[in-house]
Amino acid sequence: MKKTTFALYFGNRGFFPGELIADARKALIEACERNGYGYLVMDESLTRYGAVETIREGALFARFLKDHDGEYDGIILSLPNFGDENGASVAFADVRVPILVQAFPDDPERMDFQHRRDALCGKLAMCNVLRQLGIRYTLTSSFCVDPLSDAFTADLARFAGTCRVVSGMRRFNVGAIGARTTAFKTVRYDEIAFAGHRINVETFDLARIFAEMDAVSGPRLEEKKALYASLSDFGSYPPSKLDAIARLGVVVDNLIAEYDLHAVALRCWDELQKKYGIAPCLVLCDLNERGIGAACELDVTNAVMMRALGLAADWPVMLLDVNNNYLDDPDRIFLFHCGPAPKSLMRGPGTVEEHLMFRKSYGIGSGVGINKGLLFEGPVTVGSFKTENGRLCSFAAEGRLLDEPMPKGYFGCGAVFETDRADRMLSYMARNGYRHHVAVTKGHCADSVREAFRTYLDIDFDCPIE
Repeated sequence: MKKTTFALYFGNRGFFPGELIADARKALIEACERNGYGYLVMDESLTRYGAVETIREGALFARFLKDHDGEYDGIILSLPNFGDENGASVAFADVRVPILVQAFPDDPERMDFQHRRDALCGKLAMCNVLRQLGIRYTLTSSFCVDPLSDAFTADLARFAGTCRVVSGMRRFNVGAIGARTTAFKTVRYDEIAFAGHRINVETFDLARIFAEMDAVSGPRLEEKKALYASLSDFGSYPPSKLDAIARLGVVVDNLIAEYDLHAVALRCWDELQKKYGIAPCLVLCDLNERGIGAACELDVTNAVMMRALGLAADWPVMLLDVNNNYLDDPDRIFLFHCGPAPKSLMRGPGTVEEHLMFRKSYGIGSGVGINKGLLFEGPVTVGSFKTENGRLCSFAAEGRLLDEPMPKGYFGCGAVFETDRADRMLSYMARNGYRHHVAVTKGHCADSVREAFRTYLDIDFDCPIE
């Protein structure tokens, strides 16, 4: 994914010494470079000390942003001192990206005129004016923070995740491939509510998918078969099974390109089993690895959550069932699914197996394609999404996947998820009508999603284990 880039703004109030601005520019640029972020900064010769104070200087910064539109994901509003609100009110009047307000700390031992900043007071004033103008903004975890501190490094990581979520979710397309399975009323959703947030759903009938699968031929089919064979050990299953799975993968790729889809949800049973004798897990594995959130069981809402978590974490995502209790341990549960995990969330290549439930229902050879393997061990964020009464609602929780053996006979991909009071999360899901799926990604990024959803995207967000 591309490097997250910030436009840097420095506030000033005239009677503070210019050295504070010069040092602030150096420190913030160093913080961006040190942590791997891109930055854009206005030529310091255009304004006094290279900062913004007056309405005229604010207009110059607004022009700077317009000239670089599309090149930055967020803005860092840095206050080396009190910072004048006049320039800021003009500079940010038309901004639609997140703004992080950072204030330099004062040193109680250096409160003389050459060193005193009053940036804490200035941050309160700046936020007051931004709120008056309806300009949305993000705060650092510590109210005043040095850009070269570990605390600000964490702030930047959270803010970068927020910027990616906001940028990637303000307008995008989701593909619903097939109709909702009648038995799964749990995955019903409100297209109009999505449209109100500029999330567009494109729907495709399986009759079209099957006709296009049957017509696939040539190099792309062979390339897709080779790719899927590299993701998992296909064993001794007939080559026709891999051929059918690859045909589905080519058709889904065509839809993604034609309709500019950023996430998809697939009706994964029972037509694929009855007509082709396959399960589509390898197709989903590949899409998720490529950063295209791919949900099974036509869970469109959680395809949206997969996109959000993937953007926040800057990492692939998978969709798992919240499936089983772990004895009477209130902090642990089993997460499982048939095998849609991307290789970045597995410990190694999987093994293709036949779905036992399909085999029981439709006979031997009816569900070849689930990808059995071990999920990685480490910190994760899990989350879910729903539409309700015209609103978009979500939650996320942080924990870890454990290096615990799965019970004998467990098929697909599963892991033990541990978090503080997992039973509280389960009760929250049941009480608030969330489906039995969660999107899962590597690392802890719930704060980034929370800030993006609540502050900038007007999506309800909760964290049930806090």
